[in-house]
Parts: sequence; C-alpha cells; structure tokens
Amino acid sequence: MVRPEDHRWIRFLHEAAEELRRVSWPTRRELITYWAVVIVTVCVVGAFVFGLDVLFSRLVVELFEP
Repeated sequence: MVRPEDHRWIRFLHEAAEELRRVSWPTRRELITYWAVVIVTVCVVGAFVFGLDVLFSRLVVELFEP
C-alpha cells in the first residue's frame, strides 16, 4: 500500500510548511521600516537614472543634430 508520505510532492509540501513555521517573521514596525527603505531607495535610484537619461539624450541631440 502506498502511503501519502511516499509521494515526493506531498512530502515537499509537508517540509515546506514545517520550514514556514520556523521562519522568524518581521514585526509590523520592521516591515514598515523595510518598506520605507525600499521605496526611498527605488525613488533615489530612479531619479538618478532619469537624470542620466536626460543628460545623455541632450548630449546625443547636441552631437548629432545637423
């Protein structure tokens, strides 16, 4: 007779659930702090890339404009 534990995918799901019980989940305050850091970082890097794009596009237009 085949036991459910013998199926690899069922065993995987059991092991994954067991690992999730051991995870150290962040507190609400930590989560908000991490979220804010990510948002600020994305905005800063986005602004930097936007600035480079504007700079290089103006440079290319000045160099190749007839």
